[in-house]
This record gives sequence, C-alpha cells and structure tokens, in this order.
Amino acid sequence: MAWWRRTRLGPVRRRRQDDDGPVLVGDTWMDGRGHTRITWLQAAGATWRRRLGTIGRGARRTGGWLAGVEIRGVERRAITSVPWDQGGPVGTSTMNTERALRLAPVYAAGRILCSNLSAAPLRQYRQSGDAMQQLALASLFVKPSTQGTLHDWIWRCVASMAYRGNAVGYITTTDFYEYPTGIEWLNPDWVSVQDQLPSGPGSFTDPIWRVLGEVVPAENLVHIPWFTLPGRVWGLSPIGAFASTVRTGLAAQDYTEQWFESGGVPPGTFKNVNAKVDQKEASVIKARLVEAIRSRQPVVYGKDWDYNAITIPAHEAKFVETMRLTATQIAAIFGVPPEMIGGETGGSMSYSSPEQREIELVQLSLLPWMTKLESHFSNLLPRGQIVRFDADSLIRVDPLTRWGMWERARLIGAMNIDEIRARENLSPLPDGAGQDYTALPLLTQTQVSLPTVRDGHPDRLRLVPPKSAEHG
Repeated sequence: MAWWRRTRLGPVRRRRQDDDGPVLVGDTWMDGRGHTRITWLQAAGATWRRRLGTIGRGARRTGGWLAGVEIRGVERRAITSVPWDQGGPVGTSTMNTERALRLAPVYAAGRILCSNLSAAPLRQYRQSGDAMQQLALASLFVKPSTQGTLHDWIWRCVASMAYRGNAVGYITTTDFYEYPTGIEWLNPDWVSVQDQLPSGPGSFTDPIWRVLGEVVPAENLVHIPWFTLPGRVWGLSPIGAFASTVRTGLAAQDYTEQWFESGGVPPGTFKNVNAKVDQKEASVIKARLVEAIRSRQPVVYGKDWDYNAITIPAHEAKFVETMRLTATQIAAIFGVPPEMIGGETGGSMSYSSPEQREIELVQLSLLPWMTKLESHFSNLLPRGQIVRFDADSLIRVDPLTRWGMWERARLIGAMNIDEIRARENLSPLPDGAGQDYTALPLLTQTQVSLPTVRDGHPDRLRLVPPKSAEHG
C-alpha cells in the first residue's frame, strides 16, 4: 500500500451558497453570486456551468486518487514585474565596498575624509584642570602598526569607518602598564558582534565579539563606530544603508560607458534617392562608409546619394544630470561639500576666498570626525592625557595674513618666538632666546595698540600698524 502513502487527498469541497439556482429579484434574474442575468435561462445556465465544472474537477481528482496519481492544479500568480522596461537593466547584485569604490563620488568622498584627517597633526597633552601641557606623542602614535606610518594608520581607520561604519582594531602589543602600543585595524568582514539580547552576555551592555568565528575578549579590541543606533554596538554601514543610491550611480555610469562604446546612436543614414539597393550592395556600401568614418576621412559620393548624420543632444541623454544627482546624494551621506565630489549645492553659494572654503570643510565635515577619533584615542592613554588634532594646520592662508597672525599671537603672549618659528619649519633661536611668553606691552613697558589686518579695501587683507604707538 505504498501508493496510499504517496497519495494526498485534498479537503472535501463543500457546496457553496453561491451555487444556488437563479433568484428573481424584482424584475431581474440573478444567480447565486449576485451576477445579473437578462433571463432565467441565462442565470440557470451560468449556475449549471459552475456545477458541472465542480463535478468535473471532483471526478478528475477521484480518478487520479484511484490510479494512485497525485493531481495538482496549476498555480496562478499575478505578474508584478516584467523583464523588459526602459532605463537599462535592474541590478540585483550585493553591494560591497570594492564595487562601490568604482563610483567616482564614493571614492572622492572617502578620499577627502581620509586625506584631510590623516594629514592633520596629532598632538598629545596632559590636562590638569584648565591647564594644558603639551607632551611628546606616546609610543602608540609613533609606530602604531607594523605596516606604514601614523598617517597610513589613521587613513585605514577613517576608511573603515567611512565605508563600513566601523573601525575594529586588535591590540597587538602593550607596555608595562597594559596600555596599548600597537593596534592593527581588522577587515570588518572578519568581525561580528552579538548585541541584540535584552540582558546578559550578548546584550548591548555585554556584547560578544568574534573574529573569524573565534570569541575574542572585548579588552583586546578597539572599536570605533561612526553612526550608531540606540541599543546597538555595531555601527550602521553607509554603503549598506544606501546601497540603492550607489547602485543607481553605478548603473548610470555603466550605461554611459556602454552608450559611448557602442557609438551611442547610429552615426547617420545613407540612402540612394533614385535607385533601390539590395542587401548585398547595401552591406558593401555600409562597410566602405564605416571605414571612411572611422579613418576620419571625407566621405565622397555621387548626386544620387543622400547622407544624414544622426546626433543626440547631451542634455537629452540625461547622463550628466543623473551623475550629478547621485554625487549630491552621496555628499549628503558622507557629510562633505557636494561641489568637491561632482555634485551641486542647493543654492547659489559662492566663496570669496579659498580660506573660507577650507574653513567650511573643517567645521562642517572634519570636526565631527576629529572629535570622534580624539575621544577614542584618548581612552587608550593614561588618565589625564588626551590627544587633539590640529585643525588650524589644515587651513593654509597667504603668507601676509599668516605672519600677521603670528605677530598678533606674539604681541599678546599667546605664543613665543620659537613656537612661531616651529610652525614655519624654522629652527629655534639659540640660547633659549625665543622661549619668552611675556606680552610685548609688558616687556617694553609701553602702551601698544593692536594692529588691524584689513585696510580700506574690502577685498584685500593687509597688516596695518597703528600710527599712535610703536612697539619693538
């Protein structure tokens, strides 16, 4: 009776109320399903057709059961999409960092963040109340990795945060006091964390870290997330969260490349206005015409031939608009100025000087990253010591303005001469002559007015010494 086990009988179909015979409602005949019929015969015919169909389906199912054959109905599904449409193919591949970096705005946004943050000098201080004392950099920030320098180490950290949302480092070496002296940034694909349980191990307060499937104590790792959600340890990946935006840009980029490689549109039409050309002659004429066009030679033909070039305006192709919109959206994701990666701003913003553009980049884009990195790097140092990025060094002004700033800083005692000379890559004065911080008015016992840095011309910066007093 093996056939019995292989046979599946469907549920018994009960007689439906809508299989009832025709009903006279007022002057109108209706079948059991409420469909209006003109006459009693039409209503009765519709009812019996449904009944006979039900009987036929039941007989077919019963015959299949007796023969030991399973009979299944044809599955019907609604068509929700079609394989043909305008606008090119729909991408369904998984978005990863390597593929996203093929898009120029994604590469440019990461390059701006990595290059500027790694180029900013890192300084270490001892903080005691309101007093700040600059110290030499710890061993961790002198040679943090076996590969490359501090510049390369910070670059890899920022790149991992920008593209993957997390930078995870493994502590390789420590000093006598168990402070790290070497950290290697890991590929985020190797790392996983369990942080979704409500309490206990595997929760937000006690996450379980794994590297290549092996459990690793949290004290052996350094984790710097970029965009975090409440109750989650692992940061949100911008490439994963906005994969559709990146995929749209890649599709437009690939479509543009294929459009130009294939010639975009046919170069033109070539026809004989008086004679009919067969297929063989047309192939020969077309080959000669294409050869002349590719060799950039003039096309010579008789009076019976007519050549019309086919061109398409660049604005109708919509390639530039699509790429610019994608670049603007990616700039908003990474927090960089859109015009620096091929996008456009929402208004008619313009900069009166390159310094203003650099100031906006530092204040709006780089300072949040600097603050994040400074707080995590400071946690790796002994208590009371912190690190800070020198953001002012990223803003390069013209020499006249820069030396005017040094003069004012020395005038009020904010900097000594040796510090100013160090900023200009000059050696200190001999015998400690440049170590004095005393403000010049106190040093010379004179009344000194601060110089202005702008004369009567509104667009020109120039140091203007006061006429009422002199200082040495």
